[in-house]
Formats: sequence, C-alpha cells, structure tokens
Amino acid sequence: MRNLEEKLKNQARYDALFRRLAQAMGVLVILLVIGVFFTLVKESWPAIKAFGLRFLWTTTWDPINLEFGALPFLVGTLITSFLALAMATPFALAGAIFLGELAPPKVANPVSFVIELLAGIPSVIYGLWALFYLVPLVRYFQMKIGAPPYGLGLFTASLVLAIMILPYAMSVARDVIRLVPQDLKEAAYSLGATRWETIRHVVLPYARSGILAGIVLALGRALGETMAVTMVIGNRSAMPHSIWDLANTMASVIANEFTEATEDVHLAALVEIGLLLFIITVVVNLIARLVIIKTRVR
Repeated sequence: MRNLEEKLKNQARYDALFRRLAQAMGVLVILLVIGVFFTLVKESWPAIKAFGLRFLWTTTWDPINLEFGALPFLVGTLITSFLALAMATPFALAGAIFLGELAPPKVANPVSFVIELLAGIPSVIYGLWALFYLVPLVRYFQMKIGAPPYGLGLFTASLVLAIMILPYAMSVARDVIRLVPQDLKEAAYSLGATRWETIRHVVLPYARSGILAGIVLALGRALGETMAVTMVIGNRSAMPHSIWDLANTMASVIANEFTEATEDVHLAALVEIGLLLFIITVVVNLIARLVIIKTRVR
C-alpha cells in the first residue's frame, strides 16, 4: 500500500513538472515572437521616422538618393503568393482525394513518399531547375502570345512557388481525408450514394477545416519564400503592371540588397520591409484561423 502511494505521489510530481515545462515552452514561444517583432521595430525605426506611412504606398526605391517605398514589393509578394496558391490548390485537392480515397496502397504509398520528398528539396534547387528548364518554356509561351519574352518575371515566380507549396497543401489534405471515419462513408454508400457523391457530400465537408489548414500552411510558405523567387522573378524594383513584368518581392529585395546596404536608412528600410512581411504573415494566419474556426462550427 505504501509503495502504491509513493508511486502515485511520484506520478503526480512528474505530471506537475511536465505541465510547468509545457507552459514554460508555450510562454517562451510567445516571447520569441514578441521579441522578433520588437527587434524588427527597433532596427527599422530610422526608416519609420524618415518616411512614415508613405513608405507603404510610394513606389520609388532609390538607394542612391535614399528614397524608399515598399509598394512594388508588397504588390509583388501578394501577386506571386496568391497566384501560386490559385495554381496549386486544385492540384493539391485532386491529388489528396486520389491518394486518400481512390488509389490502392501500392500506388498511394510511393506517390505519397515522392510528394513528401518534394517538400524537403532546398529552394535553391527549385530555382536552378526553373532557370534552366522553366524559364525557356515561359519565354517560348510569351513569344507565342505576344508578351514581353523575358522568361523571368511574376508569372515564372508564381509557377515555381506553386510547385514548391503543392506538397504542403496536398500532404495535409491527404492526411485529413484519410481520417474521415469509415462509418460515415459506409452510411452514405448504404443510402445509395456513389463514390463521387460520398467524397463530395461526406468526405470533403468533414475534412474541410483540415484542408483549409493545409492551404494556409502553403500560403505561409509562399509569402516567405526567398531563394527560388529571387532567381526567377527578375529583381526589378518597380511597380509591376502585369503578371509578365519583372519585379521583386519583399523577401527577394532583402536578399539582394541587405549585404550591400551601406547607409543606415537603406538598411533600416530593408528591415522595415521585413517587419511588413512579418505583420502580413501574422494577419493572414489570424484571418485563416478565424475562417477555420467558423468552418468547424458549421
């Protein structure tokens, strides 16, 4: 009896220790995010004082005359990210349905392995592949439709991003679809539903919140991608007027100019772009979280 009481006391101590450790890790993560935010604010303060809110909507980026506006990079980031998401989402959803519901295990398992392998390829490899293979294809397509035959630009960067984020959205959606209870599907079949009707009216509504979570994960990956985009977007610091234009994103302009920034204001302007990217990422994730919560409630 005494040994049992001692075991219970020890177990209670371990549970309390684990609870405190988990709480400490949670607080540490929150403090880390807050620390990153205030560090960015501190380092970008000279640019915030010098340009104020007009930094957000002016289009001039001139390091020589120390005139900086972030609107071209903001537009470039949003266009490439959301265009890539629009390209990748249908393929991700179709692939997830195929792997989760239609494909036999001997097909689904190796294909799933290849998809997860794609998620682990470094972005610079995607950039090199795009330079040698995708850029000539896009240039040929542009010549056929009468667009400027750069090969590089917003459209090419969006294509590369779509390929890069596809494994994230597809893997999450596939796993969620596989978690749909078999009883629900069998009930639909017993009522005379076809496989497609079961997928449409049972599987997809049940897995909707998880699919949205995968799409949000893919969007976060696209917003912050640097190396592959830098290699194929053209790196022109001007306002884009079409998806065929050469442009820059927030991440690419930081990667291109950070080591060359000799003036304090120039460096602070680059850090402020990083701060804007941080805020945009947080806002997008908060909005997506609210959408997922509402979807679960329904």
